Amino acid sequence: MQFYIFLLVLALFNPKISCLEVTGDEDLLNYIRKDQIVVLFSKNNCDECDRLENLLDSISNELKTLQTPTKAIKVLNSNLVRLYSPSKEPAIVFFRRGTPLLVDYDGMTSDALLMHFTENEEPVVKELTDATFEHLTQASTGATTGDWFVFFYSQKCVDCQRLNALWEGVGANLKLRMNTARVNIETGGVETGKRFGVEKTPEFIFIRSGKFYRYPMNAYGIKAFVSFATHGFKNAKSEKIRVPESPFDSLVTRGVHILKTFVDMTNQVKKEFPITFLASIGFIIIVLVLLTMKRRSERQQAKDKRKKR
Repeated sequence: MQFYIFLLVLALFNPKISCLEVTGDEDLLNYIRKDQIVVLFSKNNCDECDRLENLLDSISNELKTLQTPTKAIKVLNSNLVRLYSPSKEPAIVFFRRGTPLLVDYDGMTSDALLMHFTENEEPVVKELTDATFEHLTQASTGATTGDWFVFFYSQKCVDCQRLNALWEGVGANLKLRMNTARVNIETGGVETGKRFGVEKTPEFIFIRSGKFYRYPMNAYGIKAFVSFATHGFKNAKSEKIRVPESPFDSLVTRGVHILKTFVDMTNQVKKEFPITFLASIGFIIIVLVLLTMKRRSERQQAKDKRKKR
């Protein structure tokens, strides 16, 4: 009897008791590799964390009925949160076969949150390379594939690695209005990065009707990116998209770059080491003269042999 009274009192003071599984970072990594899961990154003494926990708990049974059965779990004071959320806790991240999606939960009801998970079981951000970029985006012609919002990244960029989940969140919010993509400027997207003048990462470029607009802020949030792509780009400077180079144009560009580099190096050596430079020129001239004399001697010997015959 006393036990039931205790439960009644507990219910009065805490009407919603969450049943989310609480796990640690090591178990979380195992879940990410094997399962489709929704993770609440939480911390102590956080009212918003408690609210989100109750929200997820209210749809935990429905999550199990998704096309891929999904489990909701909680991780407390995780060291992994910085990999997925720039603002840290609280954060809700939806892992689909290892691909994370940061959820913009602000203002969402339980029904809206469930719908968000249901509609985004598949990753939406496309990975583009030099071979596929122009074909899929038709960027220089402004043709029929629609607008594109592209995240240029590199493997050495730590901030870029921490923005992958956020960028999936941006894609999920924009997918009915435009395309979102990523380009690695160190591997498959080297030429595309040069084409758009991307010199450092991360960089975000919005493409529309043959022009592109650089995201100008250091504020990395889903709402900020969505706002820029839907109307904020109008206040940014537009730049015309260059037609991609043909193989011959690319070869000429490389040749010019090599020649320019050689000239710059020569001028630098001439300025800093004039005696060494003059000695090198003299040595090259002597070698050329000797080679010319040797060639003439060989030709003369060949003529003499033909005359003797």
